[in-house]
Amino acid sequence: MSLNYGQLTSLALDPIEKKPLYHFHPGTQILSAGSFGCNMACPFCQNFQIAEGRRGQIDTRTVSPEALLEIALSLKPRGNIGAAFTYNEPMIGFEYVRDAARLIKEHGMATAVVTNGCVEPWVLSEVLPFADAFNIDLKCFTAEGYQKLGGDLALVKDFIQTAAKSAHVEVTTLIVPGMNDTEAEMRELVRWLASVSPGIPYHIPLFSAQAHAFHPADRPAPFASSSRNCR
Repeated sequence: MSLNYGQLTSLALDPIEKKPLYHFHPGTQILSAGSFGCNMACPFCQNFQIAEGRRGQIDTRTVSPEALLEIALSLKPRGNIGAAFTYNEPMIGFEYVRDAARLIKEHGMATAVVTNGCVEPWVLSEVLPFADAFNIDLKCFTAEGYQKLGGDLALVKDFIQTAAKSAHVEVTTLIVPGMNDTEAEMRELVRWLASVSPGIPYHIPLFSAQAHAFHPADRPAPFASSSRNCR
């Protein structure tokens, strides 16, 4: 049973570029919905309050797939093109993403998913028919690096390869000094990404230890995580 089905912590009309999706309906707005929970534990998480949140620990608002559709439609006069599932890790609650995205697509609007991509192929298969675009956060390009974050590089690579066959895909890697910033690793990553498709846009933001958004002083200790969480 999905504990976060329809339980939203965040709902906002964002520029599509904020996802970041720079080559998918650029210049438009998209309704962005987030719930709570994640299957990884990155110490540099920007949204740790909801990513590490538990039911009963954080404020949520119940928004059914039908209600999300109505909100999305009501925002069309403000330039909304659809809905993006983002902020926390949406694929751990794929049932809601699937159900809401199906309705939104049936009404001629676009859907996007911002994800770490660390889920089994059958989970992606549930969402893929109803997703127009993905931004996938490729954390690093070593199995050891992913293991430290509670993830699985092989799963993420498979996700990117599969999604790119039928949806618009953009990939992001946050460069964290000392974790994923060697020239050898970056070259291997971009060579692999180009082999999947040379047309995949690649975003490379840089971690800043001084930026409060990345490393707030009041951040609690990460919850326990292992590679099993994303399987």
